[in-house]
Formats: sequence, structure tokens, C-alpha cells
Amino acid sequence: MTKKEKLEVLYEETCDCMNCKLCTTRKNYVFGEGSPDAKIMFIGEAPGREEDEIGKPFVGRSGKLLTGIIEKGMQIKRDDVYISNIVKCRPTINLEGKTDRAPEKDEINNCCFILEKQIEIIKPKVIVTLGNPATKFILNTKQGITKIHGIFGEYKNIKVMPIYHPSYILRNGGEKSPLKKDVWEDIKKVLTYLKEI
Repeated sequence: MTKKEKLEVLYEETCDCMNCKLCTTRKNYVFGEGSPDAKIMFIGEAPGREEDEIGKPFVGRSGKLLTGIIEKGMQIKRDDVYISNIVKCRPTINLEGKTDRAPEKDEINNCCFILEKQIEIIKPKVIVTLGNPATKFILNTKQGITKIHGIFGEYKNIKVMPIYHPSYILRNGGEKSPLKKDVWEDIKKVLTYLKEI
């Protein structure tokens, strides 16, 4: 089976997932998208409102910022990377569908096998974790993103670069945010690493 076929099988096996309470409020299961042969995989925490509506990861405001980082900054087509989240359904406060929240431990524990399988199938050269929940999960660390962004870690022999989540940048100045410079410096390390291997 090709990587594409393996991902399709994984999708079919998991798209009706009822492993946690998030399945009761989702509009769409947000599996992930991109190239099965991607060298770079971006991992966020969970779908937001627009992602839940459309069924694709990172399509809202933070998605536009991430797409800009990939296409303008890295000079790579978004379709050539792979983008996913730790959990595949939108977590909201009190499951009311109004205000997003970070996924809870049990939600992560019940869903993370899907992401782990995606990584195993795609075998990226680098994983870029977006924000705290994704970074803490992938690197199995308690350290926050402000301390460890820009420092390579490792997940099952794959290099991991933690960067600030695009939504954090938007909340802290948006296009004019000084954090954008930090993100760009971190991304440059990824590009340098890919040239060297």
C-alpha cells in the first residue's frame, strides 16, 4: 500500500470515532491534509470553529498566517507539507460550541493514536509543533513554548522544532507582532537542517 492509501484506510477506520465526548459536538472530523510524502509535518492542538465547519485543519485566521509562513517564508506549497492536530474534533468550553479551549488530557489520550499513526505513515524529516499542547505532547515535556521554541527536540528519531502557535501570534500583535521574528528564526533552522540532510 502507498502512504496515500494507508492514510485513506486510517481515515476510514477513525472518521466515526466515538472515543471521547468531543464526538458529541463536532460538525466535522478534522483528520489532517497535505502530501503523504511531506518532509515537514506541522502539528497543532485541535480544530477551531472554522476547521470544524469545513473539516480541514488551519483554515481560519491562524491558518492563513500558517499558510503565509509555509508559502511566503519557506517557499514551499502548503500542499507539499502535512498539517494535522493532536485531537481531530473541536474542543469548546462546556461543549457549547462557542469558545475554543485546549484539549483535555483524556481527549488527547483517546485521540493521539491517530496522529501517531499519521506520523508513522508519513515519516517526515521534521515535525514543527505549533504551541504548547502539541509541543508538550510530542516532546513529552512539561516545559513551555517560551522556553523551548527554536530548540530542536526529537520524537522517535524525527527532529522536532517547537514554534509559537499562529493564534498566539495573532493575539499578541498579529502582523506587527515581535513574535513573528522569533517564528521566522525558528523556521530558518528547519530549512537549514533540511538542506544539510
